Amino acid sequence: MRDELVCGVDEVGRGPLAGPVVAAAVILDPRRPIDGLADSKKLSEKRRQQLFDTICDRALAWSLGRAEVAEIDTVNILQASLLAMRRAVDALGVAPAHALVDGNRVPLLDCPARAIVGGDDSQPCISAASIVAKVARDREMVELDARYPGYGLARHKGYPTKAHLAALAALGVTEIHRRSFAPVRRICARADR
Repeated sequence: MRDELVCGVDEVGRGPLAGPVVAAAVILDPRRPIDGLADSKKLSEKRRQQLFDTICDRALAWSLGRAEVAEIDTVNILQASLLAMRRAVDALGVAPAHALVDGNRVPLLDCPARAIVGGDDSQPCISAASIVAKVARDREMVELDARYPGYGLARHKGYPTKAHLAALAALGVTEIHRRSFAPVRRICARADR
């Protein structure tokens, strides 16, 4: 049975100016298939929420991993993404025999792994990980919106929209903003003058 345990791995949150990068690892149960799995970016928010609940209920195992803003600023976003993915796989309650990772890089794992560009749209286990990571991070950004009002985090999830950039210029940089990212770094530099 162990040879059948393939986990899908994906992350969300590489591009935002604020918040953590969040990864998910999911081992689907072949006896409990889930219809409608796809790249989370191609699904409506409502559909992602529905699939999130189904995945969490039917998967053999699922887990989250993350890298915080301080880690992102220290090691860079690529390394932080790989770290979050490793943490997600390490947190699984079941050891996978193999991992399929969305993208062109694989984190250092305790099992063989293969990177698949576009895997979140072609491999159901990666699609499931994409959905779990996206919903988990989006929910966290809504919570952060309540703690840091005025930035619009619930709407743009920390991405560099015009509204977010305007709020940063008006309100300043918070502890959840990534200082290593150019738009935030520029605002910090102006504030230091």
